[in-house]
Amino acid sequence: MKRITFADIKHSQEVRTYIKQADASLEALGYTEHSFAHCTKCAEVAGDILSELEYDPHEIELARIAAFMHDIGNVVNRVDHAQSGAIMAFRLLDKMGMDAKDTAAVITAIGNHDEATAYPVNAVAAALILADKTDVRRSRVRNQATIYTDIHDRVNYAVEQAIVKLKKEEKTITLHLTIDTEICPVMEYFEIFLERMLLCRKAADFFELKFKLAINGNALL
Repeated sequence: MKRITFADIKHSQEVRTYIKQADASLEALGYTEHSFAHCTKCAEVAGDILSELEYDPHEIELARIAAFMHDIGNVVNRVDHAQSGAIMAFRLLDKMGMDAKDTAAVITAIGNHDEATAYPVNAVAAALILADKTDVRRSRVRNQATIYTDIHDRVNYAVEQAIVKLKKEEKTITLHLTIDTEICPVMEYFEIFLERMLLCRKAADFFELKFKLAINGNALL
């Protein structure tokens, strides 16, 4: 078995093909962007979280791999995409020769990232959850016209800035959002994302951190 790196995964044409097709399927269904911008941002944030918490560089690499691949299951169907994505990731990583222990960590994280069934069962999963559920931003909206009819597009479009800040000495990890309240009221954010924020709290608990949410400078969680 060999050590598979994030660079190997990021440049794999097979992985990129599945991510691209998965996003095309979600576009047809009316979902926000789930392509390379989303998976790359998730990989960066997940890796940064473990890095700031001084995890082993190899585990940081696994978090980036899991985050980059986490949504490939959407190529099968949006329903149960975390589980189908984990199975797909197993096939891809096993074929690439990844060590079984590393593969297990990655597919466990991917299989535990969707709100309906997610749980921070390990550090890689916890980092992926935090990275995925905090990626809300205007550029994920594909068609500005839909913000008037689709609450998910409206909320995402209203977010002008989203920054995740981990303060190790204070034992906090905070999602700082800047929202244009003329586009959507803050309450609409909670209407669709409260479950995600509660999941982020569980993921933060795994690291013995307190999850906080600040919107337009006001602490709300």
